[in-house]
Parts: sequence; C-alpha cells; structure tokens
Amino acid sequence: MNISTKRTIWLHPEQTDCVQVLDQRVLPHQIQVVDLRTVAEVVAAIRNMTVRGAPLIGATAAFGVYFACKEAAQDDNPEAYFARSVQQLRESRPTAVNLFWALQQMEATLAPMLDFASKAPLALKTAISLVEADVEVCRGIGEQGLPILQAASKAKNGNTLNILTHCNAGRLGCIEWGTITAPIYMAFEQGMDLHVWVDETRPRNQGSSLTAWELSQAGIPHTVIVDNAGGHLMQHGMVDLVLVGADRVTRKGDTANKIGTYLKALAAHDNQTPFYVALPSTTIDWNIQDGLGEIPIEMRSPDEVRSIQGWDGTATRTVWLTPPNSPALNVGFDVTPARLITGFITERGVCAANESGLLSLFPEFQTV
Repeated sequence: MNISTKRTIWLHPEQTDCVQVLDQRVLPHQIQVVDLRTVAEVVAAIRNMTVRGAPLIGATAAFGVYFACKEAAQDDNPEAYFARSVQQLRESRPTAVNLFWALQQMEATLAPMLDFASKAPLALKTAISLVEADVEVCRGIGEQGLPILQAASKAKNGNTLNILTHCNAGRLGCIEWGTITAPIYMAFEQGMDLHVWVDETRPRNQGSSLTAWELSQAGIPHTVIVDNAGGHLMQHGMVDLVLVGADRVTRKGDTANKIGTYLKALAAHDNQTPFYVALPSTTIDWNIQDGLGEIPIEMRSPDEVRSIQGWDGTATRTVWLTPPNSPALNVGFDVTPARLITGFITERGVCAANESGLLSLFPEFQTV
C-alpha cells in the first residue's frame, strides 16, 4: 500500500461498524491495518499511538463518539455510559487540542437528539464530515504555504531549497495532505528543487520512521539527521527555513509541539533562519493565552527513553539503551514562545505569530 493513495483513517469497505487505521507503531518496516469497533479500542489506539498527530487524533476520537452512541443504546443507563465514554476519549491524550475540539463538535451536533439509536447514524455522518473537512483544510494550508517556499526558492535563484522539519506533521499525522508536508508536496509537484532535513525526533523517532517514509513514498529528496544536528546545519547556511507542526497554539501565539521544537526555534532565531508553524485553525486554543502556564504537557513512559525500536531484518524488536537502574524522564512536548516564530501558515493564510495576527485571519474569535 502506498500512502499517497490511501488515507490514514477510513471506513471498512464492507462493515459500517468498523473504522480502519494504519498502525503507525510499526512503520516504516511493516504496514499493518488495525480495525476499530469499540470506544475502548479507539481510546487504546489514541493512547498507545497507533494513531498520532493532532488532526488524526481528533478524527479518530470523532469515530469513537459514534461507537459510544451505539454502545450506549444497548446499555441500561445510556446517558451515563455515553458521558463516561466521552470522558475516556477526552483523557486519552492531554496536549493536542484537536481532540477536545472534535469531541465538542460531536457533542454539540448530537445534543438535540434524545435517542442514542438515532444519534449513532448522525454521529457517523458528522465524523465523516470532520474527516473530509480536515483534508480540505490541509490542502488549504498547502496552498497558503506554497508561496513561502516559492519566494525562498527564488531568493536562491532556483538552487536547492533546504527545509528542516521536526517530528511528523504529514499525511500520517493528519488524514491525507498533512500540514507541514502539504506545501512541500505541492512545491515538489511543480518541479521545485528542494531537499528536506528530517529530524529523527527521539524518543519515538516519528521523524526518521514516519516523515522519512512519507517523503520516500513521494520521491522527495531528504536526509535523516540526529535531533542535535539542526543548529550546526543552520550555522553553516544549510537550512533555508524550518517548518514544523503544532499540537496546541494559544491565542497569543505560543506553540506546543513535539519535544525539541523549542530548541530548533532558538537555533533558527540565532541564525536568522525563518521558522514557520503550519497548523489548521482547529489547533488554536482561543481560551488560553500563556503557553508555558496553561498548555498541559504530556508525560510519557520513561521506557520510551530507555529503549529503542528497530527492524532486525525479520521483525521489529525493542532493545534497551540505558543501565537497568538509570531513571529517565520523558516529556512529550515543549512550548515555543510566539516571539521565536516567524509566522503561522493556516488554511486561511499566513499571519504573524501573535493575537492580532491570528485574529486578522479568524475575526470570529475576537470575543472568545
């Protein structure tokens, strides 16, 4: 299966009570499809990172609400069962705001319906519409971000444009286009000479395993680098711009993304390298302002730091890196202050990384 012809989440072609997803834990060496049929399975898939990436987490949770409706209809206390199920979905991952946005959209749509058996078909229809909307939003991000790449390429007289990424905010983190990859795909399709530096993104290596795989699928030139190499490359003029995604952005522009993003922003600032964040508007949390004080940061298992997963030629195996008695800290995300961000690339346009910039594109949130 080629990722360019398959989405990351889709309805089973023969079973409307089943949603299928790519198991991102085994990429790039194996391609496995996981069937999701219950709320518990959706919660587990989000929590154990079978699916990951803010937009995809939101879409998967929306289908979880559909399953919750079906299951609640069979329970003696349907209201309590549904409320408990939605809360389990809400607690599956704490940082990505798309999860909470999707759940709010689903609950608001279903609220007028009294019978859970009637809610289920509407929930399925709504979840599908959220998936299709994400595809169009990411396409829009690509169209809005493309001129930035074109201008950077023109400034280099058509010589190779070098882009540095961190983590994965491509198709695998979304539904189809991705956020950071959408303008890259479009530029490459237009014949632009470009190259992507791919941070490995420890400890789960979403860059070296997922972003690199996506770019390989698309035939886009790229090179995997260790996380700490970015600053060196910028010092030597080998990075023309940094392009990263986001899991939550405050109304003042502070941005939470995979751990290590802040260090890339610092290096970019010190070397006058443009640093852009590509995000759908659903990633903006209009209710908070201070990223450091208000964005919840996920703490994950220390075993992800102490071990590493790889392919031994026949199977995926986990090996241990640290002394058995050495503790480890696994902070999932960090916050990049708005002052270090050159601009936001959204489906409505590019803006400054501050409240007035965001509101210039999304004036309907002026009074939130």
